[in-house]
Amino acid sequence: MQFEEIQRVEPYLLSKEEKEPLLTKRLLSLTEHHRKNCPEYRRILESIGYSNREISSYTELPFLPVRLFKEIPLKSMPGQEIVKTVTSSGTTGQAVSRIFLDRTTASNQQKALVKIVSSFTGSKRMPMILIDCPSVLKNRAAFSARGAGILGFSIFGTEKMYALDDEMKLNLSALRDFLDRHRGERILLFGFTFMIWQHFYQELLRLKQSGTVFDLSGCMLIHGGGWKKLIQEAVSREAFHQKLEEVCGLTEIHDYYGMVEQTGCIYMECEYGHLHASVFSDVIVRSPWDFSPLKPGERGILQVLSTIPESYPGHSLLTEDKGILLGEDDCPCGRKGKYFTVCGRLANAEIRGCSDTYAAGF
Repeated sequence: MQFEEIQRVEPYLLSKEEKEPLLTKRLLSLTEHHRKNCPEYRRILESIGYSNREISSYTELPFLPVRLFKEIPLKSMPGQEIVKTVTSSGTTGQAVSRIFLDRTTASNQQKALVKIVSSFTGSKRMPMILIDCPSVLKNRAAFSARGAGILGFSIFGTEKMYALDDEMKLNLSALRDFLDRHRGERILLFGFTFMIWQHFYQELLRLKQSGTVFDLSGCMLIHGGGWKKLIQEAVSREAFHQKLEEVCGLTEIHDYYGMVEQTGCIYMECEYGHLHASVFSDVIVRSPWDFSPLKPGERGILQVLSTIPESYPGHSLLTEDKGILLGEDDCPCGRKGKYFTVCGRLANAEIRGCSDTYAAGF
């Protein structure tokens, strides 16, 4: 089954009965593709006695621990077809995942991201404020997860500006000039959670206390990269939203959950604070004791599945994150599919989100 068949479907249109056979067909096809083209993956499947004839649903497919991408290079293509290598975030001394992309996979990642995000933002591109610094995009052939995120989301912007300089200071004159030029327009802001809090919100708060206010009401903020540092500082999702509204009028704020091992298949947060699986992906919450699927309301380990990866076997991964499945097809926002919440990292798991790893260094 080809990715193009799934791409034609709206991201949150299919019910469970419609989505399950579609995902099963595509994910079985990807499993077979990687079995044939990735020797390491083939040996893993052989070691567990995998047979595709015994699989009736994608929920029965084997999964790789996400940490494996830090241990060995996994790719399902000849080396000369690699057009980009993306690394996960990591603190000093940590091993990082290395994800090898060919043209097809890189293109499909972008197509999926556009479909998912534009279902929230609308099809029209907007002036865009990137709450980061320009030097994050240093090497276009070897990106960090942070750089890949910035580049991926940049496609939604018309004119773009970086709100921070390379010393992570708010560029007041550039920000004021940008807002003046686009007064009355809807503006998209994008950044990573801790950086937004530390370098954007805190500076806007200081400025407001001295009498200078920036009005961002009517704008939209999309952010991601983890909450570990802010939770340690007792900054909840609710407080994050409230403080940004108080300091600059921002009310339309969407978090997202994603990882470099499945770039493109992000899980966007709806207006009710729920993370949603699109038609390109799915999530299963598994028991930490026997890896059996858990029911809604039960806390376990998140498994994520993606219909995109063809250049590496990253279509079925067991993460190191804890989560709770909240429901399926019945979120008050009206979007079909599973919706869930992330409850943090497993004990002794390494810090890995863009926001969290930056916060650890900061």
